[in-house]
Amino acid sequence: MDQAPAGAVRGKFGRVLLKLSGEVLMGTSAFGIDTDTIRRIAGELIRVKRSGVELAVVIGGGNIFRGMSGTASGMDRASADYMGMLATVMNAIALQDAIEQQGEFVRVISALHIREVAEPYIRRRAVRHLEKGRILIFAAGTGNPYFTTDTAASLRAMEIQADAVLKGTKVDGVYTADPKKHADARRYHTLTFSEALEKRLGVMDATAMSLCRDNGMPVIVFDVTRPGEMLRAVSGEQVGTIVREDEDG
Repeated sequence: MDQAPAGAVRGKFGRVLLKLSGEVLMGTSAFGIDTDTIRRIAGELIRVKRSGVELAVVIGGGNIFRGMSGTASGMDRASADYMGMLATVMNAIALQDAIEQQGEFVRVISALHIREVAEPYIRRRAVRHLEKGRILIFAAGTGNPYFTTDTAASLRAMEIQADAVLKGTKVDGVYTADPKKHADARRYHTLTFSEALEKRLGVMDATAMSLCRDNGMPVIVFDVTRPGEMLRAVSGEQVGTIVREDEDG
């Protein structure tokens, strides 16, 4: 469990999709977007892109609004989820600006039609942007309520034929228990999708994990706050936790 088997990741990836949680953009703040943090993350994305990797991002909105929290407070689930989608659009625009200020080309593509600020999602156009060397930011999840941005990340990764999904968090992988609460928690270096689902380790939601498992899409969970960690992940180094196909898959 705590050792990486040979060949778990084979060489450098050519095209990846990064799932970036909205909470990461807060930095040390309790809410919103921390300017220094988003600039640093933009720089990390640019380094990955300039290394020759085609890069797409699905961004969450939890730093602004979470659909499930709205539902818990009595809102209609669909209404709350649409508000969450709009929060992801705000984050996408902020990240786009931070990337452009550092001299790189980027496009925001939204599953909701907001043509004044983002392109509508068209799969072939998205792939063409990647082929032209542009960073893509997918906003508004799948455009449907009841689906998380984890599921959106898995879906978009399949559609653009990515080599892997990278899940950038504030933790350096998947642990047997919450490492902040349990000093004896151990980090998994590798997991199968079945293990992650059976043990309810919270890598991504069950729909997203099942989609990746059924399509042979590896998921790498890593600490996006560590400088250079994303570049190491796409270069094929052992980083964080790799969730891969079942042994008999």
